[in-house]
Amino acid sequence: MTNLERLNSDLSRLARETDAFVSTAESLAPDDLTSASLCDGWDRAHVIGHVTSNARALVNLVDWAVTGQARAVYPSPEAREQDIEHYARLPREELLRAFEENSLYFAEQCERLKGELAVRELDLHGKPVSAPALPALRIAEIVLHHHDLDTAWTVAQADPESLRDALDAAVRTMRAKNAPGMTLRTGQRDEWVIGDGGQQISADRAGLLLWLARGDERGVETRGKLPALPAW
Repeated sequence: MTNLERLNSDLSRLARETDAFVSTAESLAPDDLTSASLCDGWDRAHVIGHVTSNARALVNLVDWAVTGQARAVYPSPEAREQDIEHYARLPREELLRAFEENSLYFAEQCERLKGELAVRELDLHGKPVSAPALPALRIAEIVLHHHDLDTAWTVAQADPESLRDALDAAVRTMRAKNAPGMTLRTGQRDEWVIGDGGQQISADRAGLLLWLARGDERGVETRGKLPALPAW
């Protein structure tokens, strides 16, 4: 049974994180959008294009959960890249409007998760994800890529639970990519075990997320050298 209180809380938090992303994106002039982001090889327009595309793509997983008919997030890696490129090339106003429209559409479609689900465990690029956790998955995308816009806003300003969502997503990726064995701990008493859990690593939530997702070692503590992480 879906935990409706948790789902409603996630959707409310998603709305807040989306609004914060919109505020930052709207502060960027057209020339700012062509500046490099913190995502290797992408400018800011491509980052916004990615999260715009992602909102529609994740609805495929909502459909799968509700109907029981398996759906891929994207038909192919090439289709994903083409969709991101399409949005990134839009004029500023059209890009921002598409982001808001697609984000609203995803949130509306998530209301369907409050009913009976045909499938509760889904596959996201080889990683298992719970259907009721799809709003949290979207939060993870919004928070990390908001940081990637490389403005005054950083992940440290996200809601603490949103950081937890983003860390859950990062850990799923590390497990899927067979990252070295680690036990990850935060000052908020979170703990994740990857592989054999051999190396003990600690940081606050923001620091741990930026290390796992972007290789930023500042604020991350361990005995000896930090392990090499697989490519994101």
